[in-house]
Amino acid sequence: MTAPESPAPGAPRVAPNFITEIIERDLREGKYPQVVTRFPPEPSGYAHLGHIFASFLDFQTAVQYGGRYHLRMDDTNPELATQEYADAIAEDLQWLGWNWGEHLYYASDYFGRYYEYAEQLVMQGDAYVDSVSGAEMARLRGDAKTPGTPSPYRSRTPEENLDLLRRMRAGEFPDGQHVLRARIDLSSPNMKLRDPVLYRILRGTHYRAGDAWCIYPMYDFQHPLQDALEGVTHSMCSLEFVDNRAIYDWLMDRLGFEPRPHQYEFGRRGLEYTITSKRKLRVLVEERAVSGWDDPRMPTLRAQRRLGVTPEAVRAFAAQIGVSRTNRTVDISVYENAVRDDLNHRAPRVMAVLDPVRLTLENVPGEQTLPLPYWPFDVVQGSPDGLVALPTGERVAPEQATRPVPLTRELYIEREDFHPEPPRGYKRLTPGGTVRLRGAGIVRAERFETDEHGQVTHIHATLLGEDAKAGGVIHWVSAERALPAEFRLYDRLFRVPNPEAANPEDAGAAPESPHFDPEGIGHEDESKPPTADFLRHLNPHSLKVTRGFVEPSVAGDPEDTRYQFERQGYFWRDPVDSRPDALVFGRIITLKDTWGKADGGRPMAEGKGKKVEGSRGPGAEKQQEKAAPLPASHAPLPPEQEAEVARLTGLGAAEADARTAARDEALRAFVQGAAPDATLGQVVSWAVNDLAPGLRAGTVKVAAAALSPLAARLAAGELTTRVARDVLARAAASGEAPLSIIEREGLTAGLSAEDLAAAVAGVLAANPDKVAAYHAGKTALMGFFTGQVMRATQNKAQPQAVAEALTQALDARAG
Repeated sequence: MTAPESPAPGAPRVAPNFITEIIERDLREGKYPQVVTRFPPEPSGYAHLGHIFASFLDFQTAVQYGGRYHLRMDDTNPELATQEYADAIAEDLQWLGWNWGEHLYYASDYFGRYYEYAEQLVMQGDAYVDSVSGAEMARLRGDAKTPGTPSPYRSRTPEENLDLLRRMRAGEFPDGQHVLRARIDLSSPNMKLRDPVLYRILRGTHYRAGDAWCIYPMYDFQHPLQDALEGVTHSMCSLEFVDNRAIYDWLMDRLGFEPRPHQYEFGRRGLEYTITSKRKLRVLVEERAVSGWDDPRMPTLRAQRRLGVTPEAVRAFAAQIGVSRTNRTVDISVYENAVRDDLNHRAPRVMAVLDPVRLTLENVPGEQTLPLPYWPFDVVQGSPDGLVALPTGERVAPEQATRPVPLTRELYIEREDFHPEPPRGYKRLTPGGTVRLRGAGIVRAERFETDEHGQVTHIHATLLGEDAKAGGVIHWVSAERALPAEFRLYDRLFRVPNPEAANPEDAGAAPESPHFDPEGIGHEDESKPPTADFLRHLNPHSLKVTRGFVEPSVAGDPEDTRYQFERQGYFWRDPVDSRPDALVFGRIITLKDTWGKADGGRPMAEGKGKKVEGSRGPGAEKQQEKAAPLPASHAPLPPEQEAEVARLTGLGAAEADARTAARDEALRAFVQGAAPDATLGQVVSWAVNDLAPGLRAGTVKVAAAALSPLAARLAAGELTTRVARDVLARAAASGEAPLSIIEREGLTAGLSAEDLAAAVAGVLAANPDKVAAYHAGKTALMGFFTGQVMRATQNKAQPQAVAEALTQALDARAG
């Protein structure tokens, strides 16, 4: 297998961005026969949410252009890398849906090759062994205003340097005594080029190489070399490595790699209320703030799997983030809403009582069985075959869309659903009051009992049927038939948006510079131990454990079934601790975003949509320990901004873009001028990802309303993405209407399906040998065919349309 044949089922593709434009240009020009990308995590911890965006971009970009995707373990640090972490990363990324086939690589596979290149640089006079201390080396490098000073060892001859390097390799020197440095330019304004270190002495048993090596390559040396050795074409990394690109290119020049890979930088995406630094995640584990790397409150993929999040939800989130050249912090509700949207369509509705109090129906003598629907509001009926369509897409017999629920004399209801002295606005059960039991009818509470502390212990009620009036609906389970269970209610692990802030005043703010560690695109500095200051921002209410009951219908379901427990949230059986005789359900997520709406800036208890003080009755504990309140300026979006988010997403904007636009005054003012139609989502994307710096600086001269026709032309396939982005930039700078630029310069694509089919046929007819090779298994030729068709159509065809047309034509020829 040379390439993934298809993306993960249901996997969204990468939206057009500046990187896809570069790839399309390279394919048109025939620069590479095939797109090859790589994702290189360091196996010094578990894969986490910080990996999602980078791995999605690497994998899906390759698939989108008929290319190849590599997973690479960047295991050059023997002190941190382990087989456990490498295996876990691969397993979790496979769960996510990424399929690299045979293309799993380890940096340690190439230790010998790296060393050969190091010797080559030494003999060319491009590298030397330096023997100053680390502090002295930093001093000699100078600063932004002062050029560097040559080390006294920079003048060593190639022969001296080669001898010292080989002795370093042989283990003659202690750690830190010498390093190998590139000889580049000590006066360069780019500090990265002031003779960077390529190799250091570091003794440690490597989990794969054992004790064979005592010198190890630095990231800036290893990373570009392995890209070149693997045939990577587009090496994507985060924005803070833009200066490192000069080292990358210098190595490619000095070592003569052709064809050579190129590095491209994109803006990182931070996530509120989250830490993804593996050093700090280890602190959480070591300090026992969590139960382990798979604690469902952790941001690791292993933890999200245990929590019950699906790979489809994670991929949907990644697709919403968007690629741009600027760093951005993503509102965590975008991730949480992606999880909710996914579960809403797959989770059957059942009932569970998490904090039970007994209720006796005095006029119900025995047991009844009620056929209650799994999806009471979403099932589509009335099809000719008599089947019903479920939200999951399945078609089943009507009886399969319901489950049997026993109604007995003795029931359990939620303790907070009865109040002996109800506050104003309370719409659940009260003495003498009525409420509807879900699916069973209306009941009236006749009397209740309490214990010596005033806690309600028993409610006596009468089932009235359907004729009475009731102000609310509550759920219930049979006390005689329900299954006992433990319920774990998880919430955000941190109570502030930016738990890594150095100053307490900044902790409530979304970080200006996102704090995702740049795994797969670079690596965080593990040389310094992390401070534990972030632990003070832990949310003391991130886990609450209760014991209650769930209806017996769940007993026969597959163990991986996700449920919506009515009014409680989405749950599933904990895959580690739950057993058939001791059920444990973990809450995946609440039914709605309830963060910050209760007192003290913490989430609402039990995930309910309203907090009712004193709902446990006299004698119950009414006050819990409260987390420090969120600063008012960092509370959830104000109602008017949330309304703008709803308006924008309702018209097709991605939620991540909508939230960015709504909370930024300049962006919000701009997009409010866009036409409220199907083009608005594209206009919002342009505003957030292309025009944001200019909008904030007041230099954008085009109005949002003028961009709607441009978006319509793009959506209709009349323009290529490259042309649309070029026209957008020119219109923003000049103020000229985009359509005027298009008409004046004849930029409309104007390529019909027939013309595209003719171009495809012509390219295939002109290259029969390559068509035969493609059918023989060389699927990498898809990139060649794409480039040829783009050239034949004078770049008027959309690359995705080209890919579809080529696939159809090649399949037809194979038949």
